[in-house]
Amino acid sequence: MSKLSIKDIPMEGKRVFVRVDFNVPLSDEGKVIDDTRIRSALPTIKYLMERGCRIILASHLGRPKGRVVEKLRMDPVAEQLSRLLGCEVRKSDTVVGEEVEEAVAALPPGGILLLENVRFESGEEKNDDKFAAALARLGDIFVNDAFGTAHRAHASNNGIARYLPAVAGFLMEKEINYLNKSKENPPSPQVAILGGKKVADKIGVIYNFMRQVDSLLLGGAMANTFLKAKGYFLGDSFCENDKLKEVEKILEGAENSKAEIILPVDVVIAKELRAESPHKVVGVKEIPAGWSAVDIGPETVNLFKKKIAGAKMILWNGPLGAYEYVPFNRGTKLVAEAVAGANAESIVGGGDIVAALEDLGLTDKITHISTGGGAVLDFWEGKELPGLAVLQEYSRVGS
Repeated sequence: MSKLSIKDIPMEGKRVFVRVDFNVPLSDEGKVIDDTRIRSALPTIKYLMERGCRIILASHLGRPKGRVVEKLRMDPVAEQLSRLLGCEVRKSDTVVGEEVEEAVAALPPGGILLLENVRFESGEEKNDDKFAAALARLGDIFVNDAFGTAHRAHASNNGIARYLPAVAGFLMEKEINYLNKSKENPPSPQVAILGGKKVADKIGVIYNFMRQVDSLLLGGAMANTFLKAKGYFLGDSFCENDKLKEVEKILEGAENSKAEIILPVDVVIAKELRAESPHKVVGVKEIPAGWSAVDIGPETVNLFKKKIAGAKMILWNGPLGAYEYVPFNRGTKLVAEAVAGANAESIVGGGDIVAALEDLGLTDKITHISTGGGAVLDFWEGKELPGLAVLQEYSRVGS
């Protein structure tokens, strides 16, 4: 997947429509709590400013579902971006229309206009063609720098490319390069770690990893469904009973797959899921009635660490226990420390595990932390991502 980026086409003096991911958390007072996603877009924005582009930024914020929600307006984002850039970022109160087109025309070279929340418009999530055309009238070139929404076919990241030449921003380019590396002739041994609550979200990824990786380490509540499919009694542990037959098929196919699937051999169990709840470690065959598995146990951690120690590339999505409740974050913590200390490239995606790594202070020891959750899973599953599919390829240059 060789996509053109903003370095590959003339940008000087152009009106550039940039899809960014400024879906940041806000406080009750309407202030940006974490500006990581805003800062991630700065290299692209500054590059365009230096070339005298008139920059139109578009993002969603929250899930307003096609209607105006006052607390989800983009004003706090514009204020924070202004502070980070040290210059004025103009902000439109609407997304499309004559007023916005006049605001774009009034931008000086290097000027920035942040549109109102694109999901205030019903045409955004419907990928409505008229809405996409209205967005396209604002720019000469479309730059997608929002990998976190690349798995969605929306007007501002897919439909607009029917009308404008489309290229990747620097953040998108970085994501593409690392994720391509995870699939195209990756270094071996390659180890994948999957956790989180639901196996339903990852069935396609598991099948793909069974063909690709050398070891597949499964933890979190999703591993319970695998253990139950093997016939173990799990007490009150969370389990997706409607996915048992699918998991049984996965386990049957594992005998002939490239990947060695490694399940927990022991777990931490508790009667209540709350911080410092009374707990103990038992083997997976010894979970009593009334107790629930809430974390992987020490023997499982050691099994995982042995595979991680020998890896050349590690892929990870999803925490391995109820990490938000101390001490049920211990399994995730110990495995994360092993990944951070491994002599391997590490690629981590998904909001929950990224948040856990941030809490543990280990993000700077991970090779690449993806800005996408669902987009990463879809990519690893082998699905086409609508936000990437529309970007121009090198082979099309001059065609």
